Amino acid sequence: MIISRTPFRISFFGGGTDYPSWFRVHGGAVLASAINKYCYISCRYLPPFFSHKSRIVWSRIELCRDNRHIIHPAAREVLKHLHIDRGVEIHHEGDIPARSGMGSSSAFTVGLLHALYALKGAMPAREVLARESIFIEREILKETVGVQDQILAAYGGFKHITISQSDDYVLRPMTLPSERIEELNSHLMLFYTGIVRTASKVAQSYVPTLTSRENVLKRICEMVDEGIAILNGRDDIISFGKLLHEYWRLKSSLSAKISNKYINEIYESAISSGAIGGKVTGAGGGGFILLFAPPPAQKKIREKLKRLLYVPFKFESSGSRIIFFEPEEDHSTLDRARSGHPHSRKTTGRRTR
Repeated sequence: MIISRTPFRISFFGGGTDYPSWFRVHGGAVLASAINKYCYISCRYLPPFFSHKSRIVWSRIELCRDNRHIIHPAAREVLKHLHIDRGVEIHHEGDIPARSGMGSSSAFTVGLLHALYALKGAMPAREVLARESIFIEREILKETVGVQDQILAAYGGFKHITISQSDDYVLRPMTLPSERIEELNSHLMLFYTGIVRTASKVAQSYVPTLTSRENVLKRICEMVDEGIAILNGRDDIISFGKLLHEYWRLKSSLSAKISNKYINEIYESAISSGAIGGKVTGAGGGGFILLFAPPPAQKKIREKLKRLLYVPFKFESSGSRIIFFEPEEDHSTLDRARSGHPHSRKTTGRRTR
């Protein structure tokens, strides 16, 4: 049995510049952090006693006689990518819902890659997990995705990510005093809107036209350096919240699907109750809203938004990890028995005619 634990993430600035249609022309940058909410994947080779070959448990239960027929697209393609033809059992559990703007799809792909590599007895580098997850999501599954989610899921931490026109990326950890990190964390509030949406579909509404919105995207990219300067400097951290408010306005202008009347009402209610800024997490359209608010105002904001689920969180530094590893005995003899291997018939006591 193998269990992987992979973090979800929140993004502050630069979202949109991590899509290939933008960074392959202009380069990109993102300021974001993994958080202590996780995707858990357990897997094992399934003993050959059952009528099905593999069992995949997510929001549904799949019993498959052929791994090529697995419905979950990432599970099917990761197994194919790693050339795993044996029967497997895979279980997925998450601390937060899927399709909620926290990088859940990429956390699943990274976590499954990590777990299945471990099942094969391999220890992949974090770069391997990030790059192969990007490849599977973008090139095989044809999802409209950026690259920040996979990178943060694999590496973890509070990171400044720069992306070159040649698809290379550089990670710089935010080396801030612990007091400054805690101060930032204490000003952040996360609320679940209850709106479930597919990030790739929301992204499709604006990613194809990113190059025509050059002024907006360049400003969004500049905000990464400005946000870092605020955190590294001695200015009041409230400036970070004001920058988030500007980011909200700019990002919402890219597509009508990034926000909607319901989300706008939530945001305006928070602002009127003392929040300084905020944003919809991920591609937009629903999921979670991240707010920046001084601690004295947070009680009033929580009361105003009491219809929403409040989710406390902390920054996370470890990235995807194998948290349980217990190799199983080799079932190859039983596998041969099931497939009709002649030598295995003798060892199992079965008579042939």
